[in-house]
Amino acid sequence: MLLKKQTVWLLTMLSLVVVLSVYYITSPEQQMNNMATVEKESEEDSTVSGENTSESGESVISSTASDEMFEALRLELDEERSKLKEELETTVASTDLPTEDINAALDKIKELNDVTQKEAYLETMIVAMDYEDALVRVSDNEVRVTVKAKSHSPAAANEILKLVRSELSGLKPVVQFQISK
Repeated sequence: MLLKKQTVWLLTMLSLVVVLSVYYITSPEQQMNNMATVEKESEEDSTVSGENTSESGESVISSTASDEMFEALRLELDEERSKLKEELETTVASTDLPTEDINAALDKIKELNDVTQKEAYLETMIVAMDYEDALVRVSDNEVRVTVKAKSHSPAAANEILKLVRSELSGLKPVVQFQISK
C-alpha cells in the first residue's frame, strides 16, 4: 500500500513539473520574440565608429547602441545557459549513464556556475570604475566585454583588460565601448 502512495505522489509531482515547464517555455518565448525585434532594430541603429588596437594587441571596438540591447543580450545569455544547465541536470538525473558521464555533467554545471559568478563580478567591478553599464560574456576561448560609457580611450580599455585577465586568465579578452549620449 505504501508503494502505491509513493507512486501517486511521484506522478503528481511529475505532472506538476510538466505543467510548469510548458508554462515556462511558452511564456518567455513571447517576451523573447519582442526582445529579438528590439535587438534587431537597435543593431540597425548602431553605428561602428572605428576599431582601435590596445597596447597589448587586443581589439577595442567603439560603437553606439541602446540600453535595450544590453538587456536583450543578458536575457539571451541567461536563456542559453538555463537550457544548457537543464540538459546537464537531466543527464545527472539519468540512471542509465555511467558515473563518468554524470561526473562530467556535474563538472560542467559547476563550471557554468563559476563563469556566471565571474561575469557578474566583472560587471560589478567595471561599473564601479565609473561606467554606466557593462556586459561580460564568456564564449569558447573569448571574453567579450561591452561597456557603456560617455567616452573611451585605450588606457581605459587596458584597465578593463587587466581586470578581465585577473579573473578569467587563459581567455582572449575583447573590449567594446558603446558611447552614450
